[in-house]
Amino acid sequence: MMSDAVLESIASGLPPGVEGTVATVGTFDGVHRGHQRVLARLAERAADTGWRSLVVTFEPHPLEVVNPAAARPLLSVGLEKFEVLAESGIDYVAVLPFTPTLARYGPDEFIDHVLRARFRMREMLSGYDNGFGRGRSGDVETIRAMGARRGFRVEVVPPSTMDDGRPVSSTSIRRAIAGGDLRAAEMELGRPYSMSGHVGPGDQRGRTLGFPTINIPLPSPRKLLPPEGVYAVRVQTPVGTRGGMLNLGPRPTFADPRVTIEVHLFDTGADLYGAYVRIEFVAYLRETRAFEGPDALRAQLARDEAQARLALAGRVDSLPSVG
Repeated sequence: MMSDAVLESIASGLPPGVEGTVATVGTFDGVHRGHQRVLARLAERAADTGWRSLVVTFEPHPLEVVNPAAARPLLSVGLEKFEVLAESGIDYVAVLPFTPTLARYGPDEFIDHVLRARFRMREMLSGYDNGFGRGRSGDVETIRAMGARRGFRVEVVPPSTMDDGRPVSSTSIRRAIAGGDLRAAEMELGRPYSMSGHVGPGDQRGRTLGFPTINIPLPSPRKLLPPEGVYAVRVQTPVGTRGGMLNLGPRPTFADPRVTIEVHLFDTGADLYGAYVRIEFVAYLRETRAFEGPDALRAQLARDEAQARLALAGRVDSLPSVG
């Protein structure tokens, strides 16, 4: 049994007027098309029942606690997951601190003391391959059996699949991004792969070349980034969406080995210093390489801009592959 202190530490935060919820539990890394199917069904059931829709997720990722050596890079870090969840029509998101103590709770304890007692769960939706509780022992059949015994409805949402019948999964998305296959990743995510951050200071070298940039600090080491190179990107900014081109990697022309993220935005002169932006990777353009000098680099940047604009306009069917 959980102690009163532990129960208090996971108090739901739900408003007193919320009498019941339709809940789902998971890490939701990347919030891909399979996750989105669960979320859409969750919203439907909430509308049908009059209860509120609730996503229960964890921070940090459970593997970082129970098996750090097996913890995979993440598709979404910081606020990124919650930005997508906020667009899904879900009423509430609860973030549970995942601790060694929580990792030891069995599925019965988790459902009774967390989902039902604290989050007022009346129905539970589960992905087809969901697992929770000690050792992920709370699988779909366990949840169904508990629902039958305790009197709450359980619905299992089938997987979203690709054209070849393969289920959408975070694992295959990670593989695509690590290999530079942005289009494959986008098909499974349902949107371009992205990263977010606050615009920080740079050395203003791009401005001297005629291609001023905004500089984004490298994200958490847990964040999966595509291979180093130059990309066409779409950037969500406080002044609207802008196209651009991004350099991820060192600056060998200037003998600078540091890995940085610099974005030249098209058609804007706005001062975005300190602004929070979201960068969507649209297409890989070329590798990062050294040029003979600033003039040669400037000429290449002009070619990069032309190609990036074409890619963003959807008029390029074939772009170079990474590698």
